[in-house]
Amino acid sequence: MKDIQGMPGTLGGLVLRFFQFAFAAVSLCVMATTSDFPSVTAFCYLVAAVSLQSVWSLSLAIVDIYALLVRRCLRNSRIVSLFTVGDGITSTLTFAAACASAGITVLIGNDLDNCAVNHCTRFETATAMAFLSWFAVSPSFLLNFWSLASK
Repeated sequence: MKDIQGMPGTLGGLVLRFFQFAFAAVSLCVMATTSDFPSVTAFCYLVAAVSLQSVWSLSLAIVDIYALLVRRCLRNSRIVSLFTVGDGITSTLTFAAACASAGITVLIGNDLDNCAVNHCTRFETATAMAFLSWFAVSPSFLLNFWSLASK
C-alpha cells in the first residue's frame, strides 16, 4: 500500500482525526448543554452518535500519534480493514443523526415557529458540527476503502 496523506499513521491522517474529534466534541458539548434535548429522540441520537464518533476518532488519533512517534507503518491490511469498517459505521451513524437533527431543527424553527421557547441556535450549531465531523471522517473512510480495494 502506498503512503498517502490521510491514511492511518500519516500526519494527514492525524489532522483528519483531530478535526473529526473536535467537531464531534463541540457538537456533543453544545447539544448536551441544552436542557431540553432529551425530549427529542433525534437529538438523543445525535448525542449518542457524536459520542461514539468522538471516542473512535480520539482513539485512532492516539494510535496515529504513536505510529508517527515510533515511525511505525499502519498500512497492514487487517488494521486498514478495521479502520475502514469503524469509519464506515461511525460516519453512517453521524450522518444519519445529523440529518435527523436537521429535520427536527427545521420543524421547530420554520414550521412550528417555536424558536422563542427552544434553543434553535444551539440545535443548529450542534447539527452543523455533526455534519462537519461527517465531512472530516469521509476522506478517512474513502482513502482506507480505496487502499483496500486497490490491493
